[in-house]
Amino acid sequence: MKDPVTAITGITYDRDSIEQWLQNSSTATAAAVCPVSKQPLPRTADLTPNHTLRRLIQAWCTLNSVNRIPTPKSPLAKPHVTKLLREILHHAPPSGSLHALLKLDSLASESDRNRATIADAGAAKAMVSLVLNPEFRTASAGGVEHALRVLNLVWNHTPETTTKLLVRQNEGPLLHSLTWILNNSNSNSQQNQTTQAMCLANRVIAYASASLLERIEPEFFRTIVVRILESRTASKQARRSALQALVEACPWGANRAKIVEADAIHALIELQLDQMSSSASAGSKVGAVAAAAGEKHATELAFDLLARLCTSADGRERLVGHAAGLAVVAKRTLRVSAATDDRAVQVLGMVARYAAGKEEVLTEMLRVGAVTKLCMVMQADCAAYLKEKARGILREHSAFWNNSPCIAVYLLTWYPR
Repeated sequence: MKDPVTAITGITYDRDSIEQWLQNSSTATAAAVCPVSKQPLPRTADLTPNHTLRRLIQAWCTLNSVNRIPTPKSPLAKPHVTKLLREILHHAPPSGSLHALLKLDSLASESDRNRATIADAGAAKAMVSLVLNPEFRTASAGGVEHALRVLNLVWNHTPETTTKLLVRQNEGPLLHSLTWILNNSNSNSQQNQTTQAMCLANRVIAYASASLLERIEPEFFRTIVVRILESRTASKQARRSALQALVEACPWGANRAKIVEADAIHALIELQLDQMSSSASAGSKVGAVAAAAGEKHATELAFDLLARLCTSADGRERLVGHAAGLAVVAKRTLRVSAATDDRAVQVLGMVARYAAGKEEVLTEMLRVGAVTKLCMVMQADCAAYLKEKARGILREHSAFWNNSPCIAVYLLTWYPR
């Protein structure tokens, strides 16, 4: 314990731990409970510092030559945050507010308690106004990163109705500003800024109105593909946010066409090839389980996006046109997760049925092992609907694939055709 506090139930906890418990457990309709006594423990309940226990801990540290725990800081006061926000917003020129912005960023990074106080003071609205200010963006490159980080840190501590209203009121200019930031962030020295901007863009897409989602500029999708998905230096968090944003935008046919035109399918295949290569080099045990490398969720998002894009003829053509497109889909099947298997079988089914140059595509599916994987799906411990989907694909094209030397005989004899 670094800062022991006693709850109203009489049990003592470390402040950060119990505050995180209250934050994660409380809902709009029910309060959290004390982990020990199981009594109701409201999120707003007072936590009393246990000075006696803290002195005993410090004495033990001294006796056993362990670094003493620091004396806890006083809780962040809302008036102090309000003063910082006033300095940030009303300083001229905007670049002069960097000192106060750095202080606010430091406070927000310290604890959930600070983030909640900063959010309550209206920091989200203030940071949005900074991001929207073209003079601030051009005059204070470092300040942009801090403003984005503060906004992302306090986002979950700001009421959803407030963040949703904030996005709806500024969605067009905000998306335009974030596109500008992504395009003007150096991929190496400003990697954190790119990550923060992409995380915020994903939040904007999630809360944006249908009218905005229907008219997203192609430049936004090109920027995501070039600056995030195709970049070797982009962080995993930025890539996940980029994939989530693209998936959110996909229900609109015009957006799917723009994403395909931005060459997203090529980027997705190359991304999967990189992930498979890095997993293989890390060792067979690590490579066998994509989740061990933190890539499982990203692969699921990539295949979800791929399945949506392949509903269009142009999308299917680009997948088949990539030398490793069908091979990657086949390779990832039965190796990542049930969600990935579902999307992979869906992609193979659409490509086999609708792709131009059907005979060449069916031959390529044989050559790269996609047909063998469909047979294996029927034998694996998969959901019944997925087995039926694989069986349907095999049955539909059995006249072409029947008696092929590319399929092991035992795979064709387990189930009646």
